[in-house]
Amino acid sequence: MKRPTSSSPAVRPPLAAALAAAVAAFYAGRCEAWMTPNSSGGRISIRPSTATTASSTPTPPTPPTALRSTAEDTGSLHGQNSCFLPLQQLDQDYFAPRVVQIAGPYPGITASEFLSVTSEPSPEQGQWNYDFSDPDGPQVGTVAIAGSPVVHGCDDPAVIVAEHFSIGVQLPPEIEDPVDLIVLADRSLGFAERAFLVHTVPGSDGLKIAAYGSKGDMPGGSEVLGRVVLVQIPWLPSMKPTKSGFMEVDEYF
Repeated sequence: MKRPTSSSPAVRPPLAAALAAAVAAFYAGRCEAWMTPNSSGGRISIRPSTATTASSTPTPPTPPTALRSTAEDTGSLHGQNSCFLPLQQLDQDYFAPRVVQIAGPYPGITASEFLSVTSEPSPEQGQWNYDFSDPDGPQVGTVAIAGSPVVHGCDDPAVIVAEHFSIGVQLPPEIEDPVDLIVLADRSLGFAERAFLVHTVPGSDGLKIAAYGSKGDMPGGSEVLGRVVLVQIPWLPSMKPTKSGFMEVDEYF
């Protein structure tokens, strides 16, 4: 008679059949079973169950319970489960943009309009401020201006929207219609030689934006309400590209 080999069904039943038999015995409470993996696929180990009562009556196994989601395990925080927020760390030299109220259009803006808008202190470098409209104050528009040392240094900013012709800014000859420019004025600053000032005009309700070589050159009786610190010009399709690689070509002014 031929001696059975290790691969003979008499010695090792098929893995699937052995696993099914072990599971059935496990749920019947007659044995404990587990599987030990090995290079040939696995080995089923079976031993009599020790989970019996004093009268040797098998204890029925507890049916498996379904996993339930909870509020704690349905979402991950930053750094958990390979999930990461798109973080941006500001550095100590960062200047946040400032939201500045628009006092009105130029020419035609009056002193009361220019002085009526409110301003918030500049945020600390590396930080930002929140701006909330005042329901009891004048309802005016706002504009965001990119952060810079000049913008950051404004103690009492206000914006005037001026047509480029009105303040002498020259744009390419292809542009024939007026273009709105953002004029940022600091109302905490007074007269300075050859600096552009926002001042009153005696006998007129309208303000004027102009520069003077000396205070004596100003119209008599006029009052300086602020100083222009920045004029922002938009890029228009009729303008040449601003990134040619040559500074003298890229700059209009």
